[in-house]
Amino acid sequence: MARLRKILKRFPPIPTIPAAVFLFLVFVAVFAPFIAPYDPEARNLYDQFIPLSWMEGGSTAHLLGTDYFGRDILTRLLYGARVSLSVGVIAVAAAASLGTVVGLVSGYFGGWVDIVLMRVVDSVLAFPLILIAILLAVTLGPSYTNIILILALLGWPRFARQIRAETLAIREQEYVALARVGGCSPARMMWKHMFPNIVPTLLVLATYQIGYVIMFESFLSFLGVGIPPPTPTWGSMCSEGRDYIGTNWWLSAFPGLCILVTILSVNLVGDWVRDRLDPKLRQV
Repeated sequence: MARLRKILKRFPPIPTIPAAVFLFLVFVAVFAPFIAPYDPEARNLYDQFIPLSWMEGGSTAHLLGTDYFGRDILTRLLYGARVSLSVGVIAVAAAASLGTVVGLVSGYFGGWVDIVLMRVVDSVLAFPLILIAILLAVTLGPSYTNIILILALLGWPRFARQIRAETLAIREQEYVALARVGGCSPARMMWKHMFPNIVPTLLVLATYQIGYVIMFESFLSFLGVGIPPPTPTWGSMCSEGRDYIGTNWWLSAFPGLCILVTILSVNLVGDWVRDRLDPKLRQV
């Protein structure tokens, strides 16, 4: 135990509150069908606009009130966490996979391969991502699968550029030259010798991108080109409640708060991951 404590002292302390919030959101997203009190899509017009349980006219049966269709807000928030986190994780995983392959190939081979791939990356990054995302969403149609595809296609250049920079530095190391002289194939060189050294950078970038993708998905759903109703998403809930913000403010306030807390906690955990994996920052 003493040795373990000595090792842990070398690393920055875990941000307790952001980590706890993030783990709670993951728990909620996984077990939403078991802990949610109602069906998120069930409508009951007799329960329209029930206020918060601690307000006048509220009910303990609906702790965070109901919306225009009588749907329970708490239930929809729980299922919204499931949608947002799943979109964030899957889209980032897809973007990271494609970006890592492109970055490794571009950095390792260099020459015309590097020039062509990086011009493609520059072309994607040159366009306003929000406008391109809206255009693709309108063209392909709003759906869960299409949103993940769009976010992955727009996110991979960020990974490709960073991984390429790491690969260019690793390519000049002595062990890479020795492996090349020993007859190591390019595929084995990139996968066996170079990829393990870029994993820390990949993890840090992926952690930050999850919050960015959640925000992007919420924005598209708010505009009505994201995941279509009646599937509950935080962005669409904010959009549905904006017409009643003066009288039933909780319809938009709680989904917006969930977006804020989630992105903030993910970014703070990302800061810790960066400090944990960067030797220079650990020494500071």
